Amino acid sequence: MANISITEVPLICHAQSLASGVEGISVTITRGTSGEVTLTYRVSGETGALEIPARSTSLRIDGLWKNTCFEFFIGNFEDKNYLEYNFSPSRQWAAYQFAAYRSDMVELETKAPNIGVAQAADALTLTATIALPDAWRERSLRVGISTVIATKSGDISYWAVAHPPGKPDFHHKDCFAVQLEARSAT
Repeated sequence: MANISITEVPLICHAQSLASGVEGISVTITRGTSGEVTLTYRVSGETGALEIPARSTSLRIDGLWKNTCFEFFIGNFEDKNYLEYNFSPSRQWAAYQFAAYRSDMVELETKAPNIGVAQAADALTLTATIALPDAWRERSLRVGISTVIATKSGDISYWAVAHPPGKPDFHHKDCFAVQLEARSAT
């Protein structure tokens, strides 16, 4: 039997955000033994009020965070470096590696994530499966899970497991609030 861990976390809307039409966001993280992580983001609320990019080809694109976007940050306890993944409901994506807080950003060499999207009147669900880079597969990880939600009225809300003081900043270590234990080889 595969050794899989599943964690479910609610996201919190940043105090300086307008959460128009969104009742809540939760994320389920599944970490498998083959180095894959699957994230299922569920946005509950009036999805007709949200600005949701149209479905397109799964391409690597910068600047996804400027619209409705689902994000995943990966760090650890020993180093300052971290990874950032962005997933759009359009199925476009981005992945970056940082040497330290917001510094020395480079594109992360990785294969495209598998992204699926489902929308109903009261929920938007995005599922993304990524293959962790080899150096990150067997480690205990600190992760940050966040979402930018844009509405048709122009409001933008910022959601995360935890927020640092001040303005929204998903790169801040306070946002890396979920621990995923190291995977065993069994």
